[in-house]
Parts: sequence; C-alpha cells; structure tokens
Amino acid sequence: MSQYVMVIDLNRCVGCHACAIACRAEWQVPTGQDSSKRDQRRNWVKRLGPAETRHGLSYTFYPGLCNHCDRPACVAVCPADKVEKTFTDAKTGKTKKMTVAATWKDPFNGTVQIDKERCLGCGACADACPYGARYVNETGEAPKADKCTFCVERLAQGLQPACVQTCIADARIFGDINDPHSAVAKYVKKGAIRLESSAVKIGPNVRYFGKKKDLELLNATSTPKTMPQANLRRIMMAQAIKSTTQQAKNLGLLGLAGALVVKGLQSEEDDSKE
Repeated sequence: MSQYVMVIDLNRCVGCHACAIACRAEWQVPTGQDSSKRDQRRNWVKRLGPAETRHGLSYTFYPGLCNHCDRPACVAVCPADKVEKTFTDAKTGKTKKMTVAATWKDPFNGTVQIDKERCLGCGACADACPYGARYVNETGEAPKADKCTFCVERLAQGLQPACVQTCIADARIFGDINDPHSAVAKYVKKGAIRLESSAVKIGPNVRYFGKKKDLELLNATSTPKTMPQANLRRIMMAQAIKSTTQQAKNLGLLGLAGALVVKGLQSEEDDSKE
C-alpha cells in the first residue's frame, strides 16, 4: 500500500502564493470571505517572523493544506449514513470493501476524500480538524465540505498536484513515503518534520524541511496544541435533517434544503455565542 506525502522545503519557499492561486483556479475555490465564517481555502501560505529563536533570527513561511492524516479526526465525526464502498489500488488492481460515511481515508493511497453527493454540508468535519484545513463551500446547489484532495484526479492522469506543478521554486515535493527511493522518503530521512504536539498526534502526512531556526518558528506558531471539541449540536442537527434532505432531494429541492440546513447550523452557533 502507498501513503502519499507532501514535503515542503522551507529553504526553497519564497512565499509567492502561486501554489494557493493554482489550487483556487484548479478547483474553483470561492474567492472573498465573510469575516463571520471559516476561511474558504484548500491551500494557504502564511508569513512567519521575523522572530528570534534559539537558533537565531527566523523569517519563513507556513504553506498549509489538508494533511491526509494517518488517523484523521474529520472521518470519525461525519454524521452521514455509512455505505459500502469498493476501493481499487491503481497500481495493482487489488480491491477492498469498506463501510464509510461521506468522508474517508483511502486504504490504498492514504488520501482523505469527500463524497460530495452524500456530504450533508454540516461542517462537523471542519470543526474536528485541528489544522483548520476544511471549510464548507456554500456556492453550489447545496453546501458541501471541501479541502485539499492531493489532486487525486490529476494523479490518476499521471500529473502532479496543481500546487506542486506550479511552485516556481520546486519547494513542494510529492510522492509515496512507502517507496524508499522516492524523494519524499529521502526528505524524511534527512529530517522533514510533522507539525504535531503532545495533544495532537494524528499522523499528518504533510511534512516540513528547513533550517533549525525556521522549523522552530513554524512549530511554535503553527502546530496545534489541542484537539478541537466536537460540536455535538451540529452533529445532532445534521443527523436530524438527513431524512428531510433526502425527501427534498427526491423532490428536486436539494439546494433549498442545504441552504436551510446551513442557516439552522449558523443560528445554533450564534445562540451558543450569546
């Protein structure tokens, strides 16, 4: 089995945002942002520093995306009804059946994916991600969770992820960490790190390589220190509206049902803040 990994070489990254722009263009990520909502993004670049570290003055960047974790917190909280799904290994043709909700971890390539047809748009998965790598896209017919997919559609065509192909500095390295001859495996041997803390150990598969001072600043500013608490009201509401959403879908009113769901969830959040 494979485990796709992305390594970001901070020694090469120039903070140009070409990766984030390419991702938006490739996957029609909404532009603009309502200040009351979560960032609408699959891919981002944050500027860090200048700041003093134990190893000297650091000025670097935090290019982030979904980590396709070994133990993804987003998968367990999805309230969509589970169905049996058959997965196929692109390399060997071997198949495996699993019972999954609307988001899952692929058993053959290690990526975490979303079934947009069955996603309820409730945002429970986005709440559960300690890295803030998911959002709810409300621009379509109905609200749907969205995030980086490691561009699996492009991989199937023999292409690199859009952000990797676009990076002008070759700072993004992508491949199978279980292949000892891959570039990512070699980077890990050289010391590429995961952004993990004692409280957040879910095996992120985006890793970072760079100078000690830059890795120290990245760790201090960008590693999550706590696991988010599940929004139980959000999950309960999503479960309660599943039958209503199915009825609306049968009547061709899915867009309206989805909008009402999101409106109800936002009202719940507003009430909890008062």
